[in-house]
Amino acid sequence: MHPYVPILVLVALATAFAVGSVIMSSMVGPRRANRAKLDAYECGIDPTPQPLGGGRFPVKYYVIAMLFILFDVEIIFLIPWAVHFDAMGMFGLVEMLLFVGTVFVAYAYAWRRGGLEWD
Repeated sequence: MHPYVPILVLVALATAFAVGSVIMSSMVGPRRANRAKLDAYECGIDPTPQPLGGGRFPVKYYVIAMLFILFDVEIIFLIPWAVHFDAMGMFGLVEMLLFVGTVFVAYAYAWRRGGLEWD
């Protein structure tokens, strides 16, 4: 347990600072709420009214988000492979080519279907 004491102290200090900041801001901060402060802010323009259940996002929004996550995950797998490329030899090269090929097929499919077009 001795080597972990500095880490535990750091976690305790960070937690105390976060909780203390939230408590102090609610105690010290001004409480002058008016209609302008309670309204939603949309880049300086008047907010558009939303239905009660919330607005609906187009499906393309979610497709772009999933593609972003897909390519982020690909980069997460490519970086350690690039660092230890020499140690893995031919097996690592073939496996990474299969992985990149699979991701490229998914990318080409999304591109062909118009998933990358932002209307």
